[in-house]
Amino acid sequence: MIEDDIDQVLAWRNHQDIRRYMHTQHEITRSEHARWFEQANTDPRRALLIFESEGVALGYVNFHQSAQGRIADWGFYAAPQAPKGTGRLMGHAALRHGFTQLNLHKVCGQVLAYNERSLKMHRSLGFQQEGLLREQHFDGQRYHDTVCFGLLAAQWPSTT
Repeated sequence: MIEDDIDQVLAWRNHQDIRRYMHTQHEITRSEHARWFEQANTDPRRALLIFESEGVALGYVNFHQSAQGRIADWGFYAAPQAPKGTGRLMGHAALRHGFTQLNLHKVCGQVLAYNERSLKMHRSLGFQQEGLLREQHFDGQRYHDTVCFGLLAAQWPSTT
């Protein structure tokens, strides 16, 4: 991801079909997003990626190595107008990058329990459920569980 991608990624992130599945669900301002990008883009523990197909940007992926030992949390979303199947293709490409280029040992993800498409995708990519954070997320009206997933490099690519 480069600075020229900021407005596109912000538009995707603020789209209702994406925002409703995020832990931070308010509409993000341009200045808030620019501050985030400035910090994240200079953080050597982060990899900010744009997924493209045939020269068209179709999604965003973020790896954040917040733990010692080459362990990273990931987050991602496909563009709202992306064709069906983009999420799975993006997931494969991102994990290949994470395990081969970033040399990660493990990728972790957290999914709001009502996000059935993301739950299914994590499982189809070989992630194992490692935990459940009960009533971890409050959306302003009610609490929701968060499902924790992990995928080890040793399991990749044998799980796909």
